[in-house]
Amino acid sequence: MNDTPTPRTPVPAEQQEREEQITRQVLASFDDCADPRLCEIMQSLVHHLHAFVREVRLTEGEWSKGIEFLTRTGNITDERRQEFILLSDVLGASMQTVAVNNEAYGDATEATVFGPFFVDNSPEIAQGGDLAFGAAGEPCWVEGSVTDSAGKPVAGARIEVWEADEDGFYDTQYGDDRMAARAHLFSDADGRYRFWGLTPTPYPIPHDGPVGALLAATGRSPMRASHLHFMVSAPALRTLVTHIFVRGDELLDRDSVFGVKESLVKDFVAQPAGTPTPDGRDLGGRSWSRVRFDIVLAPDGT
Repeated sequence: MNDTPTPRTPVPAEQQEREEQITRQVLASFDDCADPRLCEIMQSLVHHLHAFVREVRLTEGEWSKGIEFLTRTGNITDERRQEFILLSDVLGASMQTVAVNNEAYGDATEATVFGPFFVDNSPEIAQGGDLAFGAAGEPCWVEGSVTDSAGKPVAGARIEVWEADEDGFYDTQYGDDRMAARAHLFSDADGRYRFWGLTPTPYPIPHDGPVGALLAATGRSPMRASHLHFMVSAPALRTLVTHIFVRGDELLDRDSVFGVKESLVKDFVAQPAGTPTPDGRDLGGRSWSRVRFDIVLAPDGT
């Protein structure tokens, strides 16, 4: 079987000029834009979009299918489901944007994708509190510290945490008013934090919509590596959006949204049933796990 792609017929010079003239005309239409940054973005978008159309010789039928796909993506999006973020994630655009906006700074903790399941106004828990709020899963003790890049403890840092339950669903996916497996707390005077969460498990991103159909058509898996979301903020420091991942998870090298970074892979140490807990909590004979995640925040504006 010959797998060598059939070379395309060269585009005649006259046809190339015709196509490039269209691009020049559209680019010029933004010349009077009063916002220089908006002008830069729109002209660059047009330049690359037109180049893509010409490079792949996009057919009108393919263009129509693309419009239908984006229409379905918009129609399925609502206040509880953001299919466009999901599309950005699986195309790696989200991670690329994260990389551009979070340049490496010393030993500051690396950022990763935000994801579509963050919710404002999560409940506050005290140090050592439990964010499960009834969500199913194995208990996990999470502890660590928050420091700046000079190693100084950051007191009062707001730490938002959210995750899926053991069935792979976030609270917002249940279609009711529950708020579970998410909360926020504040680091103590020494920059330390601790709480009970759930041992992360792998799960598929929502794949019953157009993004799922795209993944299926291209032979890609919707599975995400096991993870726990964090967003950490404090005055004069760069807000960190990140996850931690479970060492040994077989999905680490094929996470569907490209969010895994080696520095964020942590040891979730299994604790057999009956093992004493750090705070003396009675887990009723259940097994549990524990993990440490020390967070380093870069200066704001870096």
